[in-house]
Amino acid sequence: MDSVVYFFTHLLEKWQHHLSGMDSNDIIWLSIGLVGQTLFMMRFIVQWIHSERHQKSMIPVSFWYFSLSGGVIVLAYGIHRVDPVIILGQLPGTFVYARNLILIRREHRDALAEITDEDLGA
Repeated sequence: MDSVVYFFTHLLEKWQHHLSGMDSNDIIWLSIGLVGQTLFMMRFIVQWIHSERHQKSMIPVSFWYFSLSGGVIVLAYGIHRVDPVIILGQLPGTFVYARNLILIRREHRDALAEITDEDLGA
């Protein structure tokens, strides 16, 4: 137990030291990056809860919105930092997430058009 307490105490001291050397602009960008990463992480929690409710593995539409919003924010953070690892890690995904949302929207539009056509007797 002492080693766990030591680890977290040491980690907290390192973070405090790191933050004390940052200017306000860097702290704002760090906050933006953390918000983006939190949104990106939330996609897994949303997917897990949705799958548990349905008792099978499913991906809700909100998964893609969390993916896109979190990914774009983390990408902006990576671009600000000029960090090729973050940029290359997030850039392709943003296209995939956006494309999935486009496909979902198209599917909903087509389903709605089909229902409307049936109502009109076409």
